[in-house]
Amino acid sequence: MSNTKQILAMLESRADGDDEQFYAIALQVAASEARSGHRSTAEQLRSAVEKARELAGKGASVAVPFASPRGDLADLIELRNPEHNLDNVMLNPMLRTRIDDVVLQQNKRHWLREHGKTPNRRVLFVGPPGSGKTMTAEALAGALRLPLFVIRLDSLITRYMGETAAKLRLAFDETARHRGVYLFDEFDALGAHRGAKNDVAEMRRVLNSFLQFMEEPNGTDSLIVGATNYPDLLDPALLRRFDLVLEFQSPSDDEIKAIIKANLRPMKYPNLAWKKIVGSAQGFSQSEIARAIEEAVKTAILSEHDKVTTDDILHRLDDRKAMRNAFGAVKINS
Repeated sequence: MSNTKQILAMLESRADGDDEQFYAIALQVAASEARSGHRSTAEQLRSAVEKARELAGKGASVAVPFASPRGDLADLIELRNPEHNLDNVMLNPMLRTRIDDVVLQQNKRHWLREHGKTPNRRVLFVGPPGSGKTMTAEALAGALRLPLFVIRLDSLITRYMGETAAKLRLAFDETARHRGVYLFDEFDALGAHRGAKNDVAEMRRVLNSFLQFMEEPNGTDSLIVGATNYPDLLDPALLRRFDLVLEFQSPSDDEIKAIIKANLRPMKYPNLAWKKIVGSAQGFSQSEIARAIEEAVKTAILSEHDKVTTDDILHRLDDRKAMRNAFGAVKINS
């Protein structure tokens, strides 16, 4: 890209309010300067971009809304402005380290490209329902100061031949145009094993298209995240396309305690019987525990109490167990 085109692109990005694209072009200029042997100028440009990003992150008291997809994409891609950060999600130390590495590679992506490398940008989350996969995708977007775009599978998958693959093409084209975190939730609906008994020719074509699109170069380095509760249903060919496969698990005892404490705010919780509470919460997902505690806090607020007791929490956890049992009974009788 010539200097004139870069200046025009930077002006257009500023007019659109797309700061990330503005910074990306500035870093492209820095990379060009570095290749020309102007290392000092390149370093000054990179430092200026990092300083601008840092100031933007600290100074924004009101969130700047991202632009929602329009036209054919309006029903296909849902924009969600990130409300969580990585400290809100309870992750085991090894998983958190790997997530932090994704953030580092994405934040330093232009440094990697100067050396002929690309950042990890295709990540698969696997684990039981409620283990924090979707929340982590949102937290990743927040950490990278990027919009979270959720691919709506109900709009993507249709019964008409060729239409699903065409819509998938639109979604991947968008990842190349607008940098963001693109989440394919319930990914097994797209990536099911091509030899499955319920396999149909159309979905085989869709999967083949997905595998092809995943291999295409992407100048924006948009992060593509697949999330599934059923990794055993996925086609093995997908493992070669994803840069990382990260496994989420049900929370440990220490994580259960941390989730409860995080969700008890602003209530006081003196002298809780933690052993009894943690034992009662065993087997629940992160989201189930959070919802149970939220209900206990709501009850305390409406009762004009400023603290939550062990019995309050146990009562709400018992409610979650009753919900599970009722749901199981419905499934058995249906």
